[in-house]
Amino acid sequence: MDRRVVITGLGPVTSIGIGIAAFGAGLRAGRSGISPISSFDTTGFPHAMAGEVRGFEPAAILRRLDPAEWGPASLFAAAAARLAVEDAGIDPERIAGPRSGASVGTCTGEAQVLQSLTEDWVRDGFGALSPADAALVPTARIGAAVNRELGFTGESMMVSAACAASNYTIGNAYDLIATGELDYMVAGGADSVVRWGHAGFYRCGLMAESECAPFDRDRTGVLAGEGGAALFLESLDSARERGARIYAEVLGYGLSCDARHPVAPDADGIARAMRRAHANAGVTPADVDYICAHGTGTPANDLTEATAVRSVFGDTPPPMSSIKSMLGHTMGAASGLGAIASVLGIKEGFMPPTINHRQADPALVGIDPVPNEARPARLRVVQNNGFAFGGNNAVTVFGEVA
Repeated sequence: MDRRVVITGLGPVTSIGIGIAAFGAGLRAGRSGISPISSFDTTGFPHAMAGEVRGFEPAAILRRLDPAEWGPASLFAAAAARLAVEDAGIDPERIAGPRSGASVGTCTGEAQVLQSLTEDWVRDGFGALSPADAALVPTARIGAAVNRELGFTGESMMVSAACAASNYTIGNAYDLIATGELDYMVAGGADSVVRWGHAGFYRCGLMAESECAPFDRDRTGVLAGEGGAALFLESLDSARERGARIYAEVLGYGLSCDARHPVAPDADGIARAMRRAHANAGVTPADVDYICAHGTGTPANDLTEATAVRSVFGDTPPPMSSIKSMLGHTMGAASGLGAIASVLGIKEGFMPPTINHRQADPALVGIDPVPNEARPARLRVVQNNGFAFGGNNAVTVFGEVA
């Protein structure tokens, strides 16, 4: 690993803001992006709230893609990528080609398109399916949308590691740049709110009624969210040569797959990913100033994450907050948006809050969830957690550039 890797551009598309200025303001204010679901008919659903992206006009952001030719997740990803390169202050035309690429994560792919096709099939038969709509389904198109929008012809990696996917993509992008295989990468993820996903969370008993309250004593579950996350990565030498603003350095990452259970999290597997991330980043637990938690708001997940954190950090771990309290669970974009919050916190000196926090949970003793209000802080090293069904765990570590 000869080259140091830094993040110079951020592109969030979320329910609390589109673009880094709006998203950052939303984080600082502890804004809730949860609202009644409008993307499908919720008749019959006892719970009908989610973190949908309002006011998203892809045609106002994209420069190359025709929105009519792409599904919602692809548009979230491509728009986030365009925002990230613009935030990086770099002309994608200048770096277009085989030395630039994208690594994009997702949980459900183009789920809205697939659901619509399934409804048509059930209602009107197979012959009623639209070939044009069917062409939007392949998950690989999400990564292709990013590369086509930016003119990149290098890596186009899609990672389907459920809700840890974006952290996997950041690790992949880091490796490609650090080894010199590529010079520029966009990493992140995208997913959209969809009826069957909402129903699945509800039937599994994982869904809150109206708000997500991670680490709260009375937390009841997760809320679905959607959006896109993109981070622009390049070498430190490249960023300094062009006089770029640097948010943070990618210090390293760690992965594990405990494969213990299809949906239940495992503290030992999570702790293993954290220790591997620290070793890869060359830091110790004492170096970490803040943890951007996975923090879904389910009783089991928050307790397991806290148990893993205490096993690695001891009885007084650093503060750890969950932005899912504001956004809902954005699935494949979740750890990408966590990474954006992490490096923005490093650059601007604050910890995002966990909103909806009313009562400390005695089972989570020692955990400081940064309740309800953002906190000023000098963040030198930040850990970003991402855990997923199937025991897929991915942790990224970011730091100030020395």
